[in-house]
Amino acid sequence: MKFKNFDELLGLVKGKTNRIVVPGANNDEVLTACKMGVEHQIISGGILIGPKAQVEEMANKVGLKLDIFEIVDKSDYAEMCNMAVELVRAGKGDFLVKGLVDTKFYMKAILRKDIAAVAEGTVLSHFVLFELSNYHKLFAVTDAAIMITPNVDQKAMILNNAVDMMRMMGVEQPNVAVVCPVEKVNEKIPSTLDAAELVKRNQEGKIKNCTVEGPYDVYIAFSKELAAEKGIKGAAVPGNTDIALFPNLDSGNPVYKCLSFFGAGMKSATLLAGSNIPVILPSRTDSPMTKLHSIALAAYLKDKAGVLVK
Repeated sequence: MKFKNFDELLGLVKGKTNRIVVPGANNDEVLTACKMGVEHQIISGGILIGPKAQVEEMANKVGLKLDIFEIVDKSDYAEMCNMAVELVRAGKGDFLVKGLVDTKFYMKAILRKDIAAVAEGTVLSHFVLFELSNYHKLFAVTDAAIMITPNVDQKAMILNNAVDMMRMMGVEQPNVAVVCPVEKVNEKIPSTLDAAELVKRNQEGKIKNCTVEGPYDVYIAFSKELAAEKGIKGAAVPGNTDIALFPNLDSGNPVYKCLSFFGAGMKSATLLAGSNIPVILPSRTDSPMTKLHSIALAAYLKDKAGVLVK
């Protein structure tokens, strides 16, 4: 990876032109993140969309100077989101930052056919990059917000999205752990059958540019020692996971939120994967620091989309 932690990432994007477009900018957390972005010199300007009086009041409250931002006065969530994607498509902003808008409106705007943000035959998925003090490198969790009950073909697309993201960050051959409740294939646990199929597709070359192993439980995925205790030796992924692929929203979302809430020295960034424009997709309750790191990661990736050799 080109950067080992989020502090290094912030240094890599410092001073670059990054114009953000924020639908639902009437939100303390997102405006605080904008202030931090300006202070770290990773935001050079942008467009804040929302009820103007509220945006100005909240910006004043958090200490964000508005001289480098344009404010568009809107109160309808759907209109905010549609305008935001149109502005980015028109080249008036570099990437989207989700503010106080419902995810359903945000996603519906991004998925508009006339916007063409998603390649045909692919899916959008949620990608969270974590830095924890008790794990030796950055790793990703997917999908924690969008795909509810993906089938095996959709899981392959989610996996490919995450692999592409990691490769744009400099991890040429990411290690993927297909996380399940148990480490053995069990016909009564459908996620383990999907895991075996994904491993098979990887071995056959149908899923490329990564090493896929599983089914693994969380212990095996993140600890070589615990993997050995369970009889798994000589595998590439245990204790060296770059991407943890979870079975569905019911598993991925709680893990994402538990890591965010309880994680030791946790730092994270959350993006939308599978889109050809950088899109930040944090939870409304994510901290301003998470939003700052998400902005930094989007800034890093904005010029790298479309350059991968597959």
